Amino acid sequence: MQHHSAYGHLDADCFYVSAERVRDSYLRGKPVGVLGNQGACVIAKSYEMKAAGVKTGTPIWDAIRLCPAGVYLKRDFRWYEVLSRLMHDAVREFSPAVEFYSIDEFFFRVTTHRGLSLQGTAEAMRDHILQTIGVPVTVGIARTKTLAKLVSDTAKPFGAFALLDRDAESTLLGRTPVTEVSGIAAARAARLEPYGIRTCLDLARADRLLVRSLMTRAGEALWYELNGDPVIPLLTERPPHKTLSRGGSLGGVTTDPNRLWAWVVRNLERLVEELDWHQAAAGELTVYLMHWDGSEGSERTVFASPTRRFDLLVGAARPCFERAWQPGRGVSRIHIFATKLRRPGYVQMGLFDPPDGQALSVAAAKRAVNDAVGRFALRSGATLPLTDVYRDGAQGYDICDIRGKICF
Repeated sequence: MQHHSAYGHLDADCFYVSAERVRDSYLRGKPVGVLGNQGACVIAKSYEMKAAGVKTGTPIWDAIRLCPAGVYLKRDFRWYEVLSRLMHDAVREFSPAVEFYSIDEFFFRVTTHRGLSLQGTAEAMRDHILQTIGVPVTVGIARTKTLAKLVSDTAKPFGAFALLDRDAESTLLGRTPVTEVSGIAAARAARLEPYGIRTCLDLARADRLLVRSLMTRAGEALWYELNGDPVIPLLTERPPHKTLSRGGSLGGVTTDPNRLWAWVVRNLERLVEELDWHQAAAGELTVYLMHWDGSEGSERTVFASPTRRFDLLVGAARPCFERAWQPGRGVSRIHIFATKLRRPGYVQMGLFDPPDGQALSVAAAKRAVNDAVGRFALRSGATLPLTDVYRDGAQGYDICDIRGKICF
């Protein structure tokens, strides 16, 4: 029997740490911290390490001082995606409609499992994933997606709770700050506070038109959801991208123009991978730099005809980089953005566009070699100054390379 008014939210507990414990039982029960690819800060921690005062974003030197007995590991997003896909498949065993929201979060339409109650279904899903995959998760079931997430957040860790009773629902909303709702951060909370809206229950009982005036239609949708009216759809497929980007921290500061250009090309090759995957062409390319002193540089190129050809994109990126960067100024972050995306069938070729036969053949050969040998086995010579980066296995895969999820 399907409950069309019931939705579920599944969230893994300390997912990165749990994933590391799946393949190394030695880590169970110990304070564990997962570090970013540069090893400079903690991006995830176990409950044991959290109890020692380590937070997400804590620099490694401070984390070691707070938790000297901790075990610190470099993150491995490729492994985390493997387990994430297994979790997705496990949720599909309980529901035919599943939203891959993030690497460790899923929304689903509730279908009672083998005659169990909704509470029994939540418990069965939680226990099944732990037994078959080894990852502890928390499951919440409620009348809407927004309520289901609030329920699962309340039930952590390793909880399972189906909440459809209206009085119990009001009690939960009354003790939950409005900032616990996804989409309401400090700025929106400050806008609501003068009207006495501090808890989720305050928001649910506020005038709908007032909420819409303060938070636009997105806030109005949250108002409906908190009142048990499911208006936010379950997205079983990721919506088409409006922007694709690649980049991030350089793991330090450099003023070397060759190394900086190598980072631009590295990120551009990763961006081309995504354009190929999504069968999209870029109508506009932006190169963004953040300097060590906090200043920024950004330049863009608009193409006469949208493209995903590496040779054309790298040719456009070079002058953007040269205009965005002030020689001698240290750079700590680089990002490349592709915007004004078009599907192949909607791309109008220009009269003077260069022929693409040879370029497409080279790109196809490059993909074939990398598919067979390994990602970036064949890459642009401009990336040679980053040999140290390519030797680091943790650098080969990032969270944004995990396709299909909704929130990234």
